[in-house]
Amino acid sequence: MEHPLSLYNTLTRRKAPFEPLHAPFVGVYLCGPTVYSEAHLGNARGPVVFDVLTRYLRYLGYTVRYVRNITDVGHLESDADEGEDKLAKKARAQQLEPMQVAETYAHRYHHHMAQLGNLPPDIEPRASGHITEQITMIEEIIANGFAYEVNGSVYFDVPTYNESHNYGKLSNRNIDELLAGTRDNLAGQGEKRSPLDFALWKNASPEHIMRWPSPWGEGFPGWHLECSAMSRKYLGKEFDIHGGGLDLMFPHHECEIAQSQASHSHTDESQVWMHNNMITVNGTKMSKSTGNFITLTDLFAGTTEALSQVFSPMVVRFFLLQAHYRSPVDVTEEGLQAAGKGYRKLMNGLRLLDKLALPEGTERAADTEKADAELRKLTADCFVGLNDDLNTARCVASLFNLLRKLNGYGANLATLANVSEAELQETTASYRALVTDILGLADEPRADAEQLLHLTLHFYQEAKAAKDYAKVDEIRAALKEQGIVVKDTKAGVDWAYSEE
Repeated sequence: MEHPLSLYNTLTRRKAPFEPLHAPFVGVYLCGPTVYSEAHLGNARGPVVFDVLTRYLRYLGYTVRYVRNITDVGHLESDADEGEDKLAKKARAQQLEPMQVAETYAHRYHHHMAQLGNLPPDIEPRASGHITEQITMIEEIIANGFAYEVNGSVYFDVPTYNESHNYGKLSNRNIDELLAGTRDNLAGQGEKRSPLDFALWKNASPEHIMRWPSPWGEGFPGWHLECSAMSRKYLGKEFDIHGGGLDLMFPHHECEIAQSQASHSHTDESQVWMHNNMITVNGTKMSKSTGNFITLTDLFAGTTEALSQVFSPMVVRFFLLQAHYRSPVDVTEEGLQAAGKGYRKLMNGLRLLDKLALPEGTERAADTEKADAELRKLTADCFVGLNDDLNTARCVASLFNLLRKLNGYGANLATLANVSEAELQETTASYRALVTDILGLADEPRADAEQLLHLTLHFYQEAKAAKDYAKVDEIRAALKEQGIVVKDTKAGVDWAYSEE
C-alpha cells in the first residue's frame, strides 16, 4: 500500500516513510499504566496520541492490532530493582488485596480513557496474567548466556550482552559512561554482578504477597520483562510500532530491546519506536508537594488546586492535540480556556455541514474548477500535517483554515454556486472524518437537562397565567413526547415520568 505517512523513529533519530512488516496488518504496542493510583494528566497524553495514530492508520486502510498493557505486578518503587512493589504497598496501606487495588484503579483508568474519547485497545494484557510467558522468556535468556540466577532471583547481564549488542542505543547512552556514573554504588549492589544489571525475576521475601512458583523458587517478574513477553505473544517477535512516554525510554524501553534480542536474536523488537514528550503545569513538573499534581478525576470535576474551573474531557483532548506529540506541553488555565474556544469552533463546524446546501432555484456556475481546487487544497493541507509524523498541531491549524472557508459559505449560501456538488460533499466528508474519526473529537452537550426542564415548566406557567391554552397544550404535548408528564398541583407545577 502506497501512502505518504512518515514517522519519526527514536531508534534511528530520523523520520522515514512508514512501511509495515506485513501490510495491510499493523501491530502497535503502547506501555500502559501501573494501576496502583489515580491516573494523572500526564498519563493521558500517550493514550490520546496513540489513539489518534491507530485511528489514522485505520483511516488509511490498515488492519491494526493495538495492544496496551496493564502493569499489576513487578513495578518496584525504584528502577534499580529496590523497594516494595508499588501496588502491594498501596494494598497494605489500604488493607486490601493487591488485586482489589488493581481492579479499582484499572476501572477508573478505563472510565477516564473513554471520557477522553480513546477507543479501547484491541488487546489489554495484564502482567499478572502472563507469568508463564515471562518465565519462558527468562529461560531463553539464561540459555543464551545473557542472564544469571542468584538466591532465587534472575538478573540480566548487561555487560555480557553489550559485548555482542549495543545496550543504550535507543536512549543514545554509552555503557562505559553509565558504569562510571554508578561506580560509587558498586559496593551496594549485593547480588548483581554489575550495577547496570536488572531483574528479570525477583525472589519473594516471606512477607511479599504477590508471588508465583518458578524454576528459581517463588517470586515475581521484573517490571521490564512484561512488555517484552506480552508484545511478543500478541504481536510477534518483531512488530511495527512501540510507543510510550519519553520517561520510559531509559531504562524501560532500553531493557525491552535487550531482553527481546537476548531471548530470540531479533534485532530491535519494534521497527519504529515513538515517544511522546512530557507535560508540565504552569512551567513546572507536576508534583504533589507543589500542589500542581492534577489527577484526571480532579481535572474533570474541577476540584484541583492547580486550576480554578472545570475542563471537560474533550477540551483536554483537543488541548493535547494542539501540540505535536514530540513537543512538551505546558498546562495553563489560559491555554485550556483557549482550547475550549477552539474545540467549540470545530463542533460548530460539524453542525454547519448539514446546512451547506445551495438555495432552491440557484443555478450552479458553469465553471467551478477554481473554487473546487481551493477546497481540495485546504482539505489536503489537513492531511499534510498528519502525514508528517502525526503532526496534529499542523492538522488542527489547517482544519481552522478549512473551517473559515466553510463558514464563509454558510454565511452566504449563494456562493456555493461556485463549487461543484461532488467537491462540496467530499470536503464535508473529509472535515467530518478528520474531526470525529481521526482526531476523535465528539460533541459534548453543554446544556443541563434538569435545568432545561425547569425552564420549560416556567414557560408553561407563564402561558397558563396568560390563559394561552394553545401554548399550554403545545408544551404539554412536547414534553409528553420526551416521556415527561406535567402535573398541576395545589403546590404548583410539577412533573413526573410518563408511565404509559
